[in-house]
Amino acid sequence: MTLNIDQIREILPHRYPFLLIDRVEDFEPGKYARAIKCVTANEQFFAGHFPGYSVMPGVLILEALAQTGAIALLSEPENRGKTALFGGVKQARFRTPVVPGDVLTLTCTLTRRMGSVGIGEAAASVGDKIACTAELSFAVMEK
Repeated sequence: MTLNIDQIREILPHRYPFLLIDRVEDFEPGKYARAIKCVTANEQFFAGHFPGYSVMPGVLILEALAQTGAIALLSEPENRGKTALFGGVKQARFRTPVVPGDVLTLTCTLTRRMGSVGIGEAAASVGDKIACTAELSFAVMEK
């Protein structure tokens, strides 16, 4: 299944400038999601990170990965209309910079569920280069 930006907005509560995924290429509710972020020079954060050498901040890559995982969680019928809060990050590793013009592929596979808490293995890549890997945790809550 795929989701366009309007369908993503129906699932995630995030809005500009903090909605960091542009398209969901594939997902299975409660299992995994794969999304795309088209990184452009017009992103507000590039004005200061870093002048003369634009690099997407690692924390925003992690947030984009978390939003991808939230798609997998919040697309489940019982979680529609709820919010997935970022619970934590473990083992985050940044391997290659993400710069304007890159297309960031974001994947998150949910590996464990304990009630309203989910754990996911996440990776961001540009082409065949891994940009970031991490284990993410989420807490699903009513708005």
